[in-house]
Amino acid sequence: MSDIIRLEPNPTNACFGCGGNNAGGMKLTFEQDNVNRRIVGRFVLGERYQGGGGFAHGGIIALLLDEAMGKVCRFREVRAVTAELSVEYLKPVAVEKEIVVEGRETEMKGRNLFLTGEIRSESGEVLARGKGRFVVISPK
Repeated sequence: MSDIIRLEPNPTNACFGCGGNNAGGMKLTFEQDNVNRRIVGRFVLGERYQGGGGFAHGGIIALLLDEAMGKVCRFREVRAVTAELSVEYLKPVAVEKEIVVEGRETEMKGRNLFLTGEIRSESGEVLARGKGRFVVISPK
């Protein structure tokens, strides 16, 4: 298996965040870093996803964290759904500047996967953090 796998939007998936079959969707692309067991995405959101004043809408910030954390399930080769998601909004996320979104696993207990995510600026400043509990529903 390659160290880095590019995760393109699936043309048959209608997911708003990462699917390729949703005309209004974000069509997010991530990288699966197999060495460090993390998912990373780099994005410039654009004004379409702003809440106000040139900053990303809080719901979009939550979506980015949820998407990155959800992709971490690939390391366990399972399908899992979000059961709980909490977001700590630390600083405004500019829609016209590149951001880095990262997801990692912290632990697995039974069917529960505990994951974390971060959104950072180009300079590495943490703008938002997320924690999630995902429940495994089936093997991949």
